[in-house]
Amino acid sequence: MVERVSHRAAPEHTHPDEVLVLTALAALSDPVRIALVRELAGSPVWTRSCGSFDVPVGKAALSHHFSVLRGAGLVEQRDEGARRVNRLRREEFDARFPGLLALVLRED
Repeated sequence: MVERVSHRAAPEHTHPDEVLVLTALAALSDPVRIALVRELAGSPVWTRSCGSFDVPVGKAALSHHFSVLRGAGLVEQRDEGARRVNRLRREEFDARFPGLLALVLRED
């Protein structure tokens, strides 16, 4: 059996310690990105592939939104075969910006 190897580049990640507060706020200012963060917060880590989110954007726009979230230190991604799976970097982000993510995740 031949193992399938992805030919796409591994995603680049920014650690939350390197993120400015304005970058974090800008990433969390978009309704689609907030929806992605909320869905990730309610899912076990590494179980959600990029295509599993119910958001009203195409693949290219979704890729952009994940790039913004990675750049803000909110999301980490890894490839598992043909799937790219995600985790919310909640602990690391909370250490950098205490309380910010809790405010975003509130349902009010």
